[in-house]
Amino acid sequence: MKIAKFEDIKDWQESRSLTNLIYRYTRKSNFSKDFGLCDQIRRASISVMSNIAECFESQSNSEFIKFLFYAKRSSGEVRCQLYIAKDQRYISEEEFKVAYEQIIYVSKLTSKFITYLKNIKTPQLYKLLTL
Repeated sequence: MKIAKFEDIKDWQESRSLTNLIYRYTRKSNFSKDFGLCDQIRRASISVMSNIAECFESQSNSEFIKFLFYAKRSSGEVRCQLYIAKDQRYISEEEFKVAYEQIIYVSKLTSKFITYLKNIKTPQLYKLLTL
């Protein structure tokens, strides 16, 4: 299968699912009232999927990889904020586990994508192949 647009990237699709999950959690009354944390975790999850989309428009594999690293760092930020949300009892242990597993999956996909791009020899080959 050819990657013709960023929406074809599995990592982006999974990060979109994560963002939707974060928005669902942050709509809860207690969570939504913590404006700082609510805004920050939303921004971090948005950053993951946005950086994956942005990297697709890159002109080189090295630039693509740079934006994937930004996405990976934002994944770590979401994980940290999930702990805060759980500790403040804004989300249940089960909700935490679901979101944590999703962000770990996204982070692993991002790492695999980075490794793949580092190992290919032909520039722009990533636009022809899927993971």
